[in-house]
Amino acid sequence: MKFSTKELLEGIRSGNKRLIAKAITLVESKKAEHRQQAEELLKEVMPFTGNSIRVGVTGVPGAGKSTFIENFGRLAIANGKKVAVLAIDPSSSINKGSILGDKTRMEELAKEENAFIRPSPSSGFLGGVANTTFETMMICEAAGYDYILIETVGVGQSEVLVADITDVFLFLKIIGGGDELQGIKRGIMEMVDLIFINKVDQDNFQKAKNTRLELKRALDFIPPKEKDWKVPVLLGSALSNEGLSEVFEKIDEFITLKKKTRRFDEVRNQQAEKRFEYWVQEYILSEMKKSNSLEKAYLQHKKNASALVSNPSTEAKLFVEKFLSKDKI
Repeated sequence: MKFSTKELLEGIRSGNKRLIAKAITLVESKKAEHRQQAEELLKEVMPFTGNSIRVGVTGVPGAGKSTFIENFGRLAIANGKKVAVLAIDPSSSINKGSILGDKTRMEELAKEENAFIRPSPSSGFLGGVANTTFETMMICEAAGYDYILIETVGVGQSEVLVADITDVFLFLKIIGGGDELQGIKRGIMEMVDLIFINKVDQDNFQKAKNTRLELKRALDFIPPKEKDWKVPVLLGSALSNEGLSEVFEKIDEFITLKKKTRRFDEVRNQQAEKRFEYWVQEYILSEMKKSNSLEKAYLQHKKNASALVSNPSTEAKLFVEKFLSKDKI
């Protein structure tokens, strides 16, 4: 059954999870007719957005991201908050759908009335997030969710792009988690707002303390992302709910600081500008595909770049010039 924009908006505002899911599916769709309605819906929800705390959760595979999000979400709900989880799954290369389905890994949180979990395929989009994650957040905010937790695919150099759509960037660390890849560690450390060393128990407590000390020393050599904020490095175990209350408090403290220094709105404005630039590129490519001559020109210049007939930047410039004068083609 197809729902009207008005029906979807009313469903979102009333917290109808089925209609919230339908709205997100609409926003994720690449069909032209769906994109048009999605734009109409996003325009309608905008006045009701901006009141949530957006938290990006990243870490190497096996760091316990799903367990952390599930128990942190339940803690937030116990504190009177509504929680939405956007779990970005790796995509199948065959049908582009989600492979893991995080909903099956957060069974207890899924039972909560004040929780909404949405596994979304990354569809090959780099940066550890799906290409419509930002727009999906807008829908969840309009539905009244106080915390939006984004679980990323895993750590990679491009994974830090999640910081471009969140208020808090949380890095889950495990002892002996392969940080020999210093480039990845450096990339994450430059973007991180909070570090939580997970899976700490009596057997590895001393190692965890040593790891915390090493991370703090490493942070001393990196320019602070936010003035007056020293990145906390916390110890705990998401599985046994140890240290999660401290994480909750530190997130609140960090958001309070950002609002006090007026950085909160400033950063969000910058993030919105980046989304604008992303969608400009998407719509330009979409317009290009509507013109056979432009698409042929695009493929030819791409082939020239691939074969190094000339510099790739030169081929890109030549194509853009043709695009801008497409009426003459």
